Amino acid sequence: MRQPVGPHVTLYFEGDALYADMLADIARARLAIRMESYIFASDAVGRRFVEALAERAAAGVVVRLHVDAVGSLGAIDEDAERTLRSAGVRFRRWHRWRWRRFWRIQRRNHRKLLVVDEQVAYLGGFNIHAESSREASGDAAWRDAHARLTGASAAEAARLFDAYSAHRYYRADEHDGVLLMPNRGIRGRWLLHRLLTRRFAAARSRIEVTTPYFVPDFHTRRALIRAARRGVAVSLMLPARSDVPIAAWAARAVYAPLLRAGIEILEYQPRMLHAKTIVIDDDWATLGTANLDHRSFFINDELNAVFRDRDVVAALADRFARDRADCVRIEPARWQLRPWWAWFGESVAWLARRWL
Repeated sequence: MRQPVGPHVTLYFEGDALYADMLADIARARLAIRMESYIFASDAVGRRFVEALAERAAAGVVVRLHVDAVGSLGAIDEDAERTLRSAGVRFRRWHRWRWRRFWRIQRRNHRKLLVVDEQVAYLGGFNIHAESSREASGDAAWRDAHARLTGASAAEAARLFDAYSAHRYYRADEHDGVLLMPNRGIRGRWLLHRLLTRRFAAARSRIEVTTPYFVPDFHTRRALIRAARRGVAVSLMLPARSDVPIAAWAARAVYAPLLRAGIEILEYQPRMLHAKTIVIDDDWATLGTANLDHRSFFINDELNAVFRDRDVVAALADRFARDRADCVRIEPARWQLRPWWAWFGESVAWLARRWL
């Protein structure tokens, strides 16, 4: 599914349409391809990208592919890496283990970004793997969210990629109602967290959050609770079944105070929900790689797009409304009656929240 929204933005909520368009844009590249993905797998989906990137590199296009050393550990195999390098692709694994700086293994490059010739950019939650493809995984394919940007925002995305590669802080300018928000380095580490807490505090009518991993810090929880208590309709959409069960247990540890404040919690039932979107009122939304958890806010390298275009905001709000049909609403009274072992598991998971 692809959804054009205005002249510069297209939204995607299913992987096959996204991958098809990404591969088509890669095939049209003439100058440079910049790509990074937390997970890049050598599976039915990843092999198509390996072949496409290698073909463009062999044709003289400058191709750079960055993957995360931990996220792609065991996912991309030696044959794929050999194919890429032999074709001339500049392949790099970010944040590899270094015993001199062993603590850096905690920091992950969680970004998913593709920029083609500084004309087209893709970013969002989709990794390059079969789990996000209905053709490969059937009805169990993950539901996610991604955006295709053209115009000045695409050129800005290329500069963000280059700044990350050079270990430099770079804050993008807003173009066509789109602001790219990285959190690279000490100067950028708190930017997204501060932006969200301020937007939650300024919300007038609604806050609609979709996230696969919801382990919010104190300030985020307080901002959401205060918004609900002053009459803002706050809704959280989370996966009923997670690929990281301990993260789901940690999320459920904070359901009770949120429910008491009047926050609506919806659990998405059909499959893994991996989308990371937030809609606030009718004039602000964000989509990207950051979850609402400690790791995304303060440890990982992330990249979100902030939209002020009302058509984009409306499209993301419409998707949230349609996804309600596939959710179960958590009822406060019934939630209090869950068994003791659920309480215990949630408490243990909450203690590990900073490591999830």
